[in-house]
Amino acid sequence: MPQLPDDLDAVAVRTWCSLALEALGRERAEIDAINVYPIADGDTGTNLYLTVESAAAAVEAVFAAHETGATAPATADAVRAMAHGALIGARGNSGTILAQLLRGMAGVLADGGDAAPLRRALPRAADAARRAVAHPVEGTVLTVAAAAAESAAGEAPAGEQSDLRTVVHAAYDGALAALAKTPEQLAVLGRAGVVDAGGRGLVAVLGALVETVTGQAPVRGPRTAHGKAPTPVDGGSVVGLPVGGTPVEGGPAGGFPAAGVPVGEGPLDCPEDGVAGPAFEVIYLLEAGDEQVTRLRARLDALGDSLVVVGGDGLWHVHVHVDDAGAAVEAGVEAGRPYRIRITHFATESGHDLRVQAEPAQRAVVVVVPGDGLAGLCTEAGATTVIARPGEPPASGELVDAIRRAHAREVVLLPNDAALRHTAAAAAEQARTEGVRVALVPTRAAVQGIAALAVHEPDRGFDEDVVAMTAAAGATRYAELAVAERQSWTMAGICQAGDILGLIDGDVAVIGADVPATARTVLDRMLAAGGELVTLVLGEDVPDALADALEEHVREGYLAVDTVVYRGGHQRAPLLIGVE
Repeated sequence: MPQLPDDLDAVAVRTWCSLALEALGRERAEIDAINVYPIADGDTGTNLYLTVESAAAAVEAVFAAHETGATAPATADAVRAMAHGALIGARGNSGTILAQLLRGMAGVLADGGDAAPLRRALPRAADAARRAVAHPVEGTVLTVAAAAAESAAGEAPAGEQSDLRTVVHAAYDGALAALAKTPEQLAVLGRAGVVDAGGRGLVAVLGALVETVTGQAPVRGPRTAHGKAPTPVDGGSVVGLPVGGTPVEGGPAGGFPAAGVPVGEGPLDCPEDGVAGPAFEVIYLLEAGDEQVTRLRARLDALGDSLVVVGGDGLWHVHVHVDDAGAAVEAGVEAGRPYRIRITHFATESGHDLRVQAEPAQRAVVVVVPGDGLAGLCTEAGATTVIARPGEPPASGELVDAIRRAHAREVVLLPNDAALRHTAAAAAEQARTEGVRVALVPTRAAVQGIAALAVHEPDRGFDEDVVAMTAAAGATRYAELAVAERQSWTMAGICQAGDILGLIDGDVAVIGADVPATARTVLDRMLAAGGELVTLVLGEDVPDALADALEEHVREGYLAVDTVVYRGGHQRAPLLIGVE
């Protein structure tokens, strides 16, 4: 049996994210099914799952980058990665608020994660989430978060010390009891006989925290810190909150809906029940300063409702419901640099749009690219693109969205990164359940994706097209240049911080002092095995003179080898190289 943590160190944070993802995966459909306030699009459980998926992936990336082997990453690195991953991957109202809750906790837990910091972290997180919502309403996830914080902060009798296990149990118990009371606070929940969907998701996340520090998943019922039984709500049983979809006895206070109840994720600050709300949900990440975001909040608040803006330190996640989606995006452009823009038409999303939809195309290609430049190139070639910005790998939900945007019966998915293999496979599987035929070509680099896209022919048979694209990608060797961040052992020897690394097919093959010389050595190594075409993808800060010099190097040293050059824009590597 693994040793239980005495504080929330990096390993415990990793375990928490993994268990929370598992819990939301188990309960996702049920949480989707109880969301009745006020828009029937039924995706709260899915949104929370995708948000935590992004947080967990960011934490895994920290562990993958930690090369000492003997020790785990620092706690601060893990909790900040968790918060950042949730921020960039947040989906919907509930996911956006959960991201702010995790960010609020990370600000305290980065300095230590035992009982005392956690008791401070939970109130800070609840307060930060409430301030992020333009017009908070009780009976929502905000109420559940506040109750968890209050219960954790007040669980220890005067003069007594508490341990981490007591604190997390108190937070969970407080959240579960508050969840049972949400139908009393929101009339629409009471009429439907359901608890708040976002609040139930938060209970699942806190339950995963209990399991992390105690080794046992909590039962479906709170206990007090000192063993006293909870008080039933309105004749119902708090302990009776079910895992499944059957209402409990005693009325709606503790119940979930039976199958077939109309569902939908609702904002926390929307028009009264029965009044039609805005038509679009607009979400984007925004690079902007605090002053610009303050003005943005005021402008978006006037445009629509369900406004939630979370983040800080120059990066924000914006969520709003509006009738004029263009105006909401334009407001973001005026405030800073918006990206990962997602616009959802509620009626279309929930299947209630009676207008005739465009006929889907027969086939499309969805490609993940590392920068804006390649996104433009692939878009011109007819592909639907997803940008993987440095430190921000796309989650499976974002790839599913791209497959939907492609609006085709058949889709070829090019992840262009070995680390995205499982994410892309999950997205493909989800799209298949929606009736789309998806083929995943396991491209490991952007230059392989370019090669595959170059031979794509939508008019030939699907299987034939996939085989041709896979063959083209497989025949393309790939390399990239990177800057070493620290001294470490590599396949090519010991590198020092600041050295230029030449990675061929994912392994360090060359250690150099500057980009031009290292690039030439990498090209020579790759072309020694032959080749007909060299592809160079330059980062945004790399001068054109480098491309000219490398093109001349290839022309003088290798007869009949052509070179093509693309601008990749803001990408992780200063130079990507492909040889086919």
